[in-house]
Amino acid sequence: MAKKIDEEALGEAYNRALALEKAGNVDAAVAAYEEVLAIDPDDHGGAAVRIAAMGRGETPVKAPDAYVETLFDQHAEVFEDVLVEQLGYHVPMLVRQRLQALKLGPFKRLLDLGCGTGLTGGALRDLCADMTGIDISEKMVEIAHEKDLYETLFVAEVEDFLDDNDEEAFDIIAATDVLPYLGALEPLFFGAAENLAPGGLFIFSSETLSDEILAGRAYMVGPHQRFAHADAYVRERLAATGFELVEITDINVRMEDGQPTPGHLVIARYIG
Repeated sequence: MAKKIDEEALGEAYNRALALEKAGNVDAAVAAYEEVLAIDPDDHGGAAVRIAAMGRGETPVKAPDAYVETLFDQHAEVFEDVLVEQLGYHVPMLVRQRLQALKLGPFKRLLDLGCGTGLTGGALRDLCADMTGIDISEKMVEIAHEKDLYETLFVAEVEDFLDDNDEEAFDIIAATDVLPYLGALEPLFFGAAENLAPGGLFIFSSETLSDEILAGRAYMVGPHQRFAHADAYVRERLAATGFELVEITDINVRMEDGQPTPGHLVIARYIG
C-alpha cells in the first residue's frame, strides 16, 4: 500500500524550493528539494532533475516516471499550442523531410515512442500502413486517440513497453522528444533493436550542449530540466547496440527563453 502523501507539506516545500532556486540560493534550494523527495519519493515534481540541473547530486539515469507522466498529463490540453506555436517545435516535419530526402519509405509498421498528441504520427501517417503509438501520459493518448491516426495506442513507459512487447517487429521506430527525459540510452537503444526488423530504421531527436558545458560527460541535465546528450555518446551507444548511422543532422529542437535549443536528428539502421 503506497503511503499517502502530505500534499500540503509537499506543496509548501516545493514552492519554497522553487523560490530559493529562483533567488540563486543553491544550497538552500537543494535542501528544500531533498525535503520534497522525502515527502514524495516517486518524485511527481521532478525534484531530482531540478537538483541535477543546478549541478548538484548524482545525475539521474532518467527523469522519474511519475514526473514525466504528471508533466504531460497537466499540459496535454495546451501541449500542441505551447510546443508548436510558442516554442517553434517542428521536429516531426523535419523527420518527414529527411525520410523523403533520403528516399526512405513507405513503411509497413511504425512504432511512435512518446507519441504525445500525435504530432509525429500526423506527419508520417501517409508513409505508414500501420501505426502504433506509446505514451506514459493517459491524457496525451486520449487526445491522440481522438485524432484517429494510429491503429493501436498504449499508455506505457517507453522502456517497459519495448522490454515487454512480443508483437511482430516494426520496420521504423520514431522517438521525437523522448531523449530529453532519458539520461542513459542503453535501455532505449537495446529495446529499439529488439523490436525492429533487420534493416529497420530508428529515428530520434536529442538535445545537446557545448563541449565546454558537457565537459566530457555522456549526458547531463541542462538548465531547463531536460537531458542533453553528447554526440559521441549517442554514436557509440548506437554502434554498441547493432545500429549503423544513416545520418546525424544538427537541428534547433525548440526555442526556450528566446534562444534556440541545439540538438540532433538521428537516423540509424538496425543491422544486428
